[in-house]
Amino acid sequence: MDKKQIGQQQSRQKQSVSNPTAPQATENKKPEEWSASQFPVEPEEGKARFHDFMLPVGLMHGIADLNFRYCTPIQTQALPDVIAGKDLIGKASTGTGKSAVFLIGIFSRLMREQQQEKRKNGTPRALIIAPTRELVIQIAKDARAIAKYLPMHVAEAYGGTGYDRQQKNLKNRTVDILVATPGRLLDFSRKRVVHLHEAGIMVIDEADRMLDMGFIPDVRSIIHKTPNKNKRQTMMFSATITEDVARLASQWCVSPVLVETEADNVAVKTVTQVVYTLTRDEKYLVLYNIIKSAACDRVIIFTNMKRDAKKLNDHLSRDGINCTLLTGDVPQHKRTSRLESFRHGKVHVMVATDVAGRGIHIDGISHVVNFTLPYEPEDYVHRIGRTGRAGADGISISFADEESSFYLMDIEEYIGEVLPCIPPEEELLKPIVRKK
Repeated sequence: MDKKQIGQQQSRQKQSVSNPTAPQATENKKPEEWSASQFPVEPEEGKARFHDFMLPVGLMHGIADLNFRYCTPIQTQALPDVIAGKDLIGKASTGTGKSAVFLIGIFSRLMREQQQEKRKNGTPRALIIAPTRELVIQIAKDARAIAKYLPMHVAEAYGGTGYDRQQKNLKNRTVDILVATPGRLLDFSRKRVVHLHEAGIMVIDEADRMLDMGFIPDVRSIIHKTPNKNKRQTMMFSATITEDVARLASQWCVSPVLVETEADNVAVKTVTQVVYTLTRDEKYLVLYNIIKSAACDRVIIFTNMKRDAKKLNDHLSRDGINCTLLTGDVPQHKRTSRLESFRHGKVHVMVATDVAGRGIHIDGISHVVNFTLPYEPEDYVHRIGRTGRAGADGISISFADEESSFYLMDIEEYIGEVLPCIPPEEELLKPIVRKK
């Protein structure tokens, strides 16, 4: 009901966005010509519908196009307070519907508070900051899909590529919502390409990752350029509410509403998990045979280190596997094109690291393979959440060898269950027949 649904619906309608900084397409049909009655959703006990929130017609039209029918738990709990303009702290991970919470809330408020006077170009009314460029691109893409029938302009700013294009897009147009990474946003702000004094709504997504990646000083500088917290709605989302996250929330929010979901357990329950106990020398052979099996349609393979990901990708390519690589060392334009190739089925195997993998929100991934078990249990849950999306079944396979098996105990404690550990089946140990 979040990024996963957006990707699913856009794939069905073949309306994927190829250029994330391109202006929104305008719809000839006026929103007033459409009504929510054209998108009937029957009430169900225990479920909230988007119809129940009295959203603007144009916003409901976009929601209908995406076939958002019933709200996820975090949407049910948080949307009334967000639409009312209250500050919020959301404990929620990817796949819970949190992006739809703040996007629908922002568009609803902006439509209700339409400004008459013309704003200076590059002066957003709402600001969303996220730790990675992939997440920024995804959020902006989601925002454009939801706001398809609204007179709103979404822009983004992120590092690694597109500096001149992003700068021109901000200088030449008014912008309603700006989605950005902290570094590029501060750069544009210092050069007066972006003006944040009218950003009366602010979202800090993946606050725990912001802390881990050392972005908090930049975020603090950004917040000081926005309206005072008494005149600003602030929303923070984090997979974990650590002491550091709570302390930042107390500084930046005013009497925030706390919303917590059982996102991690929900993500785990949608995926069949298995752990293969094997030797380090057996790992590649088992991986190769998993990929070549008939049941393996599309797979993401995670490693902990960039050098291991590159080595594995090169090895698979030499053995005839149609695969691609996604790590922090890959230039942004290549990362975007590789994600799109994987999304549209031109490539069936992707080798990724955790930081790069946070930008992967693609339906139809049949398998996730943890070639190396992650150091942090939270990353395990995030990885396996790449499969089992949009109501589909997913399979997670982890390799526990001599070096990594001791990480299992922390993972099991975190997810609250014991993982089945078995030796690889005989067919997964078949030797690779290489052409001479």
